[in-house]
Amino acid sequence: MSDTLRTARQPEPEAAPAGSPLAAHVVERLRDLIVTEELPPGAPLRERALAERLGVSRTPLRDALKALATEGLVTIEPKRGAVVAPFSEAAVAEKLDVLAALEGFAGERAAEAATEAEIAEVRALHHDLLAAFERRDRTAYFHLNQAIHRALVAAARNATLTALHAQLNSQLYAYRWRGSADLTLWTTAIAEHAQLVDLLSRRDAAGLSAALRAHVGSTWRQLRRKGDAGGIPQAGASVGD
Repeated sequence: MSDTLRTARQPEPEAAPAGSPLAAHVVERLRDLIVTEELPPGAPLRERALAERLGVSRTPLRDALKALATEGLVTIEPKRGAVVAPFSEAAVAEKLDVLAALEGFAGERAAEAATEAEIAEVRALHHDLLAAFERRDRTAYFHLNQAIHRALVAAARNATLTALHAQLNSQLYAYRWRGSADLTLWTTAIAEHAQLVDLLSRRDAAGLSAALRAHVGSTWRQLRRKGDAGGIPQAGASVGD
């Protein structure tokens, strides 16, 4: 299949960061540019140029850069200033190990605690996810994928889990966005999501926990087998590239 996967300008963040509303808006704008690699790894983040590009003063811009540094998307270096953080296989693998544990715990609790309305919402989100996949609408798919995982975590009813998951997941946005550029991996993820919905519907706590743990690292394992872990498909790559 030769369809070109659509690039997105707006992978949706989980929550606005602390600080002023303007700084939060700038964080979202910058995160989008970094995740979709309009600002690639290693790119210098020149304050004057970025402030002009985003139409803001340097104060909210600096606050935004500090916030993104806590997410691991930006590195602030003495004298050199802020740069887009380089991709690190080791860092991604380490974070995915922890995220898998968090989502596994969330799945176990969600299977037990989710209301019927919450389960119905996850089913509805999955239905929309399938439609986005059929359209090859990568933007909508990314949003819906994130929404499903957030819904499962929310259904676990654990505020500490929700906060930790949001923080760690935001650090993996760029990796997860790049991983969706490969149609084979995308197709596998769709099948895995169908399994998650089935296990949740049956309230299979152990099964959902195990499936979520495996699902979180599935794309990474496939990329490693293909030898592409250090060169994850770029945003906008064509199917078959």
